[in-house]
Amino acid sequence: MRRGNWVLGAALAAGISGFSYAPDTAAGATIDIDEDSRISIGAGVRTSFRMNEDAAPSGDAYSKDFQLDNMRLYVSGTVYPDLGLEFNTEFDPNTNDQVRVLDALAKYEPTDLLNFRAGRMLPPSDRSNLDGPYYLNTYDFPLVANRYPAIYAGRDDGAAVWGTVGEGAFKYQVGAFEGRQGGPDVDDNPMYAGRLTLNFLDPEPGYYNSSTYYGNKDILALGLVGMFEKDGAGTAGSPGDFTGWNVDGLFEKNLGAFGVFSLEGAYYSYDLDGATDSTVRTAGDSVRGLMSFLVGPELGPGQLQPHVRYQSFDYDGGGEDTRLEGGLNYIIDGHNAKLSAIAGVEEDAGGVEQNFFLLGWQLQV
Repeated sequence: MRRGNWVLGAALAAGISGFSYAPDTAAGATIDIDEDSRISIGAGVRTSFRMNEDAAPSGDAYSKDFQLDNMRLYVSGTVYPDLGLEFNTEFDPNTNDQVRVLDALAKYEPTDLLNFRAGRMLPPSDRSNLDGPYYLNTYDFPLVANRYPAIYAGRDDGAAVWGTVGEGAFKYQVGAFEGRQGGPDVDDNPMYAGRLTLNFLDPEPGYYNSSTYYGNKDILALGLVGMFEKDGAGTAGSPGDFTGWNVDGLFEKNLGAFGVFSLEGAYYSYDLDGATDSTVRTAGDSVRGLMSFLVGPELGPGQLQPHVRYQSFDYDGGGEDTRLEGGLNYIIDGHNAKLSAIAGVEEDAGGVEQNFFLLGWQLQV
C-alpha cells in the first residue's frame, strides 16, 4: 500500500476511535506510526453571510453575499524525539480559489528554554498574527494588525529560535526572514523579527497563542514586537528602511459562575524611512481594542459572548481608517465550534462611511 493511502486509512480509523489534541496545533486525529513517530491531522472552516451598505451592483443597496472565508487542512508530526514538522494549507477564495501553502516548517524543540524552527511560518509578530483567524475573540481578523511584510497570510520564509522560562511565564521569539525581495532590496537583506511576552498570571507555553482561553486560564500578558529590514521599502532608485513595532496586551479573568471577562488592546507603528511603497501597506500608527464577556450560564449547548471592538489606522500622509463593531458570539466548543453575529460601521481615509453586518460560522476538528 502506498504511504499516502496508509496515512489516509489510519486517519479514518483514528477518526472512528476518537480525537486527541496535538500541542501547538489545531485539534485533530493523532496517529502513532511507530515508537518515535506520529502524525496529527485536522481541518478548519470559516464561512459567513455578509451585508455591506451601498455595495450591491446598483450602488444604492446592501450587498448580500455568502462567503467562504477560510478552509484549512492541518498536518503536524514527530519524526524522531524532539524533531517535528508542520504542514498547513489554506483555500484562498481571493486568489481564484487556489489552495496555497500556509505553513511548511521543520522543528527541533528539545527544551523549554531553547528551540529552533525553519521554513515557511509565522514570524515573531503581534498577538493577532500568532492567533490566526481561528483563535481570535471575534470573527474578522483585525484590519490594523499584521501589516508587517509577508509572503501570504502573515507568513514568511526563514528561521527562528524561541523558548520559555517558568513554563511560559516569559517567552522570547527571534528570527531572520526573507522579508522584501526585489524592488528596493538590491542587496538581498534579511528581515529581522523578535517578540518578547511576559505573562503575569497563567503562562502561555508554545510558539502560538490565543486571544481568549474561555476561562481555562487567567491571563495578564504583555507583548513587545519589533521588525527591521534595511532597504525594505520604496524602489531600487529610492529605497528606505522598514521599521515596525507594536505592543499588545491581554487581560482575561474567570469570574466563576458569572462568566469570563476579556480585554485586549494593541498599538502599532510602521515606518518606511520616507519611502513610498504600497506593498508594505503604508506607514502610520494604529490602535485596536476589544472587550468581551462570556456569560456563565449555558444557553442550550453553548454560551453567549457579547463583544465590542474599535480599530483605527492613522496614515502618515494624512487620513484615517476606522472601524467600530459590536457582536454576539455563541460559543459551543471553544475555538472548535462557534457562531458570530456582528454589526458595525467603518470609515476610510477618504471619509466614506459604510455600515456592515455579518453572520459567521467557525468549525475545527
